[in-house]
Amino acid sequence: MRIPKPAIALLFLFSLVLTFLFSLPLKLISSAQKVEPLMTDVQTLVSFGARVTGTEAAEKAGQFLSQEYRKAGYEVEVQSFSYSKFADLGTTLTANGSQIETWALVGSIAGEVSGKLVAIPNAGRTSDFANTTVKGAIALINRGEIPFSEKVNNAAIAGAVGVIIVNNEPGKVRGTLTETPKIPAIVVAQESGATLLAQSKTNATVSMNVKTRELAPGRNVIAHKKGVTQPQLIIGAHYDSVRDSPGANDNASGSAVILGMARDLAKTPAANQVWFVAFDGEEDGLQGARSFVKQAKPGFLKALKGMVNFDMVGVNEQLQVQGSPALYAAAKAITPNVSSNVMGSSDHAAFRSQQVPVLFFHRGTEPNYHTPNDKTVSPRLLNATKQTALEIIREILS
Repeated sequence: MRIPKPAIALLFLFSLVLTFLFSLPLKLISSAQKVEPLMTDVQTLVSFGARVTGTEAAEKAGQFLSQEYRKAGYEVEVQSFSYSKFADLGTTLTANGSQIETWALVGSIAGEVSGKLVAIPNAGRTSDFANTTVKGAIALINRGEIPFSEKVNNAAIAGAVGVIIVNNEPGKVRGTLTETPKIPAIVVAQESGATLLAQSKTNATVSMNVKTRELAPGRNVIAHKKGVTQPQLIIGAHYDSVRDSPGANDNASGSAVILGMARDLAKTPAANQVWFVAFDGEEDGLQGARSFVKQAKPGFLKALKGMVNFDMVGVNEQLQVQGSPALYAAAKAITPNVSSNVMGSSDHAAFRSQQVPVLFFHRGTEPNYHTPNDKTVSPRLLNATKQTALEIIREILS
């Protein structure tokens, strides 16, 4: 049978493709196959929204990580802790039946109050209340000239049941009270303030429902093999993010990398030498890591070879590794091309303060850091970080 020339050309091209594929190193093929799960983990964490400690999004993230570690064959403990942190849990303001965007002043007490809306002249000094009756009413006061706490305190002394501060420039402002007030206090944008001022002239009644919390509940997710009560290494990354940021790079990237490492090590002897810890509360001052260190049993920290931390490892080409002399030397021996600069401040700092040797992996800051645009990372860089770290960790444990 005679084969047409185009068919011969196609067969020749097909044979070249097969030859190329079979010539690829198995390690390279395997590496490519392992990129996708890391990116899937990042996307899942991002899908929950801003993972601020104490929020539903953070709780969902902790549950997801717990579930994935269990799937990989690890036992999971959730270490609870709490710390002082004011949070607005959904404050509302209703005027003439319409909702107006508002938020509680940081430090305000919670409470639901209603009353006639009364505009206070000037800045809300004591003298500004002299010719205005606010007993049982809600005081509308402009921002500026004197502290928020002074305005609110003056209103309370005059008999007001609540205070609305109006920003004195376009946009929002998040003010803080320097002392605990006796009445609820909220703030609105300048544009909303103009609407409220007009309504105050018609004897309008408004309702405030201030919902706040003074303590933030945090959850560290600790994964280890059954019976491993004293690891040689803690491998960690924080999974919380800042307000209004989905935190893909900071730090779903680190969380995904250590989860990927746990999967790769699950059936190796190294799995019995490490604990994986997803820390909460890092963005509020390393709260999860500090709590872990504080709750550690006597002798636990001293027995560690080290703590290895991952933070922001999904953007920027250059992998940076810093650490204590012995661990850094081990890292440099495996990957001489990594760069180092001044030791960063992340969860490893809580361990370093207790004389635990540390190693810190990161790739530096980038334009989307702590912004709503922190939505994606490079799957290639995630995998490269994981592979490099696995080589270094195997060396440390050997």
